[in-house]
Amino acid sequence: MATELYFEDLYPGMKFNSDRSYEVTAEEIKEFASKYDPQPFHMDEVAAENTFFKGLTASGWMTAAIAMRLRVESTSIAGGMVGAGVEEIRFTQPVRPGDSLRTEAEILGVRRSSSRPTVGVVRSRTIVFNQRDEVVMRSVVNFLAPLRATA
Repeated sequence: MATELYFEDLYPGMKFNSDRSYEVTAEEIKEFASKYDPQPFHMDEVAAENTFFKGLTASGWMTAAIAMRLRVESTSIAGGMVGAGVEEIRFTQPVRPGDSLRTEAEILGVRRSSSRPTVGVVRSRTIVFNQRDEVVMRSVVNFLAPLRATA
């Protein structure tokens, strides 16, 4: 993992691409769905054929979780990337078994927290692509990044 980043290291326009891609399997889609999003298009290939998606698809929440994994692996925020709100999340294409996902993230803005003097708020956009470079998810979120301790 990269060097830990603090609030002072982050600036608008800074970009982070995932270091690897993540291959989605049918088994993982079904397992996630059985625990968190038990709908027919996420759980059963045959049942999924007769739905809006015309085949097995990953839950959008599974896609978001994979995106988070890839973000954490490629962006090392000191102390961890603490969520501070989701502004937007859009699932734009279905994610299917065999898809290979990667992320591109960009810092949109930074500001010191007015209520917590030891952290800053970072606004970022993440775009998730499949192996055909189709956008499958996009989000804009805020996270907290610690300021460097001063002597």
